Amino acid sequence: MTDFSSRVIKIALSIPAGKVATYGAIARAAGGGGQAARSISAILGKAYDQGEKGIPFHRIVYSGGRVWTGSSYDAKRKKLYKKEGIIVDANGKIENFQKVLLNF
Repeated sequence: MTDFSSRVIKIALSIPAGKVATYGAIARAAGGGGQAARSISAILGKAYDQGEKGIPFHRIVYSGGRVWTGSSYDAKRKKLYKKEGIIVDANGKIENFQKVLLNF
């Protein structure tokens, strides 16, 4: 595992309940360049597969507050967002995005 990957995992694990961070913000906080945001999902997915089950994937969102959706995860993620006070509209965007956005 690279130092960058280790930093990405540590940062993702540090996102508190009720807050979200963008892929780009995580990449920048971990010391990555402009295209590093594209690698965040792969890094975290690999860490999950290797046993790091505490990654709060629902707290990592696209720029502008759009959430990742997929039929197998929608119901679970909607429950987590509701529990944490994160309001997601019918189009998959966080309504209170600036309020819940974590700045590193």
